[in-house]
Amino acid sequence: MTHPDLQTRHVQVNHDGLAIDAYVAQPAADGVYPPVVVVQEIFGVNAHIRDITERIAREGYIAIAPALYQRFAPGFEAGYTLDDIKLGRQYKDQTHVDELLGDVQAAIDFLIQQPASQPGGVGCIGFCFGGHVAFLAATLPDVTATASFYGAGLPTWCPGGGDPSLSRTADITGTLYAFFGMEDMSIPAEHVDQLEAALTAHHVPHQIFRYPDADHGFFCDRRASYQAEAAADAWQKVQDLFQRSLKDKPLALNSEA
Repeated sequence: MTHPDLQTRHVQVNHDGLAIDAYVAQPAADGVYPPVVVVQEIFGVNAHIRDITERIAREGYIAIAPALYQRFAPGFEAGYTLDDIKLGRQYKDQTHVDELLGDVQAAIDFLIQQPASQPGGVGCIGFCFGGHVAFLAATLPDVTATASFYGAGLPTWCPGGGDPSLSRTADITGTLYAFFGMEDMSIPAEHVDQLEAALTAHHVPHQIFRYPDADHGFFCDRRASYQAEAAADAWQKVQDLFQRSLKDKPLALNSEA
């Protein structure tokens, strides 16, 4: 499919000798644009993730979606059947936090070397497993704005084992927005509360958005759990976050952004 308003391409980024497939989208018009990393769900860099990458580019960013299963499932992308979910979770359980952070950093390094990349901060947005990874990526020094969608297990798990990812909250130096559907059985309400408490305790600029009638995956219009109203509201909040922290002056460091 052609996009006259965009430039899209498949590229590879390198991390420790591994060539990682990635999808890049940017406005077709000449100019410089803030860089944003899009972090996949358990289903790989599939049509939904590529669509989000393009949607971000249309808002005036250069965006990249790296394939985080490259080591053990190159080329993997799936739909949303029960078999797809089972396989995606199997691959998720093979990931390790250090490799994930290195892969995201490799994607950042690729972006900031592009002529169309605007100097300054980097944004990150992730969904499902990618929401968890986006929280981890918020600890990278280049990342100044993070949108984490329904990332499960933050207080209880970290890819590859060790202390749960929430224990890294103090290392976040930018602003984090997190989005949850309160009908999501995979994320107890108390986990959302623990995330909010940790962000507040460590003075991380943040907002937590709870959608009472939304389930896991509410942002994905290809899933039965899609909730249009919540998705539209969340998308507007993501645009506001990236506008304020990547295009405009940085947000002030306070407990609530």
